[in-house]
Amino acid sequence: MFLGTHEPRLDEKGRLILPAKFRDELSAGLVITKGQERCLYVFPSAEFSTITEQLRQAPVTAKSARDYMRVMFAGAHDEIPDRQGRVTIPQGLRTYAGLEKECVVIGANTRVEIWDSTSWNKYLADREKGFAEVSEEVFPGLF
Repeated sequence: MFLGTHEPRLDEKGRLILPAKFRDELSAGLVITKGQERCLYVFPSAEFSTITEQLRQAPVTAKSARDYMRVMFAGAHDEIPDRQGRVTIPQGLRTYAGLEKECVVIGANTRVEIWDSTSWNKYLADREKGFAEVSEEVFPGLF
């Protein structure tokens, strides 16, 4: 499980240092792909394989399934972090997420998300009020 918020920077080569607490789970390999809200999703390779198997169950006749899989897989990049815990984010993915230098890396349960710092701060400010208001709807009886 990935938790927390971290603020690494992209270097001039488009590399990002993964938070130390995420490195063990990602050290065997990872997949970076486009996420919703113009962030990037980072999955451990094993988790990405599980997702791939689930997506294989979607009917190829469903246009929305085809569209989703095309965008997700066409933008995907697999990598093994180097000894310093760095991964290179390809230019196309950096452009998609608006990543330049200041980034936010968040733990999102089974995946890691990489956000442009300004985009994350705006997203969080826009959603925090609603977070408190919808907990009963999303998780009835849990809290």
